[in-house]
Amino acid sequence: MLELVAHRGYARCFPENTLAALEGAVAAGARYVEVDVQLTADAVPVLFHDRDCRRLCGLPGAIDDYDWAQAATFTLSWPEGCGGAHTPIPLARVTDLARFLAAHPAVTAFVEIKHEAVRRLGARPVVQAVHGLLAPVLAQTVLISFSRPALAVARELWPTIGLVTRRYREFCARSTAALAPEYHFCDIKGLPRHGRLGHPRTTLVVYEVDEAREARALEARGVRFIETFAVAELAAALRMPVRERPL
Repeated sequence: MLELVAHRGYARCFPENTLAALEGAVAAGARYVEVDVQLTADAVPVLFHDRDCRRLCGLPGAIDDYDWAQAATFTLSWPEGCGGAHTPIPLARVTDLARFLAAHPAVTAFVEIKHEAVRRLGARPVVQAVHGLLAPVLAQTVLISFSRPALAVARELWPTIGLVTRRYREFCARSTAALAPEYHFCDIKGLPRHGRLGHPRTTLVVYEVDEAREARALEARGVRFIETFAVAELAAALRMPVRERPL
């Protein structure tokens, strides 16, 4: 059975990586969500995808140019065509994510540390900062990243981690064996065109998939987890209750 991961929350209908998007995903039945983490100038971990603030906030500069006191005043852009476009939605912190998970104990969050934060501050300080904030709900989180140095630190602290790659074959790098990730997130554009997909001891998660036809084709090739911006729409198209967890 396919499992759906709400990519940045229910990002088709709410500002991405916000509490509104996460609550929207849960209301749509999602049991798995994914969020991104950047750090502000004063090293506060926030839920934010881009380093640049233009697309999401309409502001100049990078998220790490602003301290939290400034970033707390930001509001996030709504997706085009959504009804709540005039409702201001604030930036969320990792501490807000921890409270969200505590309120939703059946939800698992894939928490992606962005490589920009690692390059700026170093893998260990960033991973340890996020770990400290999520410690009360650690069992509900999976630390994921493109950054192998970040995952090496996370391997010491998290029971479950995931490697993110653009291309499927990148999973075969020698350093992957040492990390022993429980999950592999891979871009659908980087998959082999034919054949079975998956790894012996690692669960493959394919992003970004919004169409039922693509999801079913991936399921036929052995994929069990699909990451999507449109969790409600895809679940409806698949006629599958996303509340069900794998046995």
